[in-house]
Amino acid sequence: MKKIVIVEDDQGICDELTQLLKNAGYVPYVLKNFKEAKKEILEQKPDLVLLDIHIPYMNGQMLLQSLRKESNIPIIMVTSQNTECDELLSMSYGADDYITKPYHPTILLLRIASVLKRMGKELFHYKDLNIDMQRGILQREEKEIVLTKNEMIIFHYLLSHQNQMVTRDELMTALWNNSEYINDNALTVNISRLRQKLKEVGYENAIETRKKIGYILVCDSESI
Repeated sequence: MKKIVIVEDDQGICDELTQLLKNAGYVPYVLKNFKEAKKEILEQKPDLVLLDIHIPYMNGQMLLQSLRKESNIPIIMVTSQNTECDELLSMSYGADDYITKPYHPTILLLRIASVLKRMGKELFHYKDLNIDMQRGILQREEKEIVLTKNEMIIFHYLLSHQNQMVTRDELMTALWNNSEYINDNALTVNISRLRQKLKEVGYENAIETRKKIGYILVCDSESI
């Protein structure tokens, strides 16, 4: 599993990111020593760094610049200010991507997957099912099933919230942010098709419905 270092001084955000990344199949590590941030990051040998611009002791952009002198670790810059100046500086200093708070969790995970893809093929997992997000493929043993873009966005969101209630409104928002407009009936059709495809790879009851509320992707301790 891929290790992701979180460089963020807001404990609440750290907790949210930690849970989000765990649910998505990553190994999160929260930076503890901001005075020795570069040293600690390099010692962890992460696959990717989520680096907030506004951190103690050293501006995130300065830390990025310092890291780039010694490492090509994929780095996504995070800021609460939506300014072109921050984005231009971050990218010019060697950031692989840039995202502004508040961000949608699914958008962040898709950005992470996209950056990791550029560094090498990135797979997610649900039990013994391999999920290639970029190609939209579910694979179990020798069987492969292709998902549409909307089906993959829905499954990715459910996967990021395993064993948690996901409302229809949340799924509609995720689809609106990533694809063309989709109405309530179309969401129902996409859920039905996704269920059928999961059934074809041996997971007939993976998605449970909570009537008039939403859905739950059922997993257990061996899901990741």
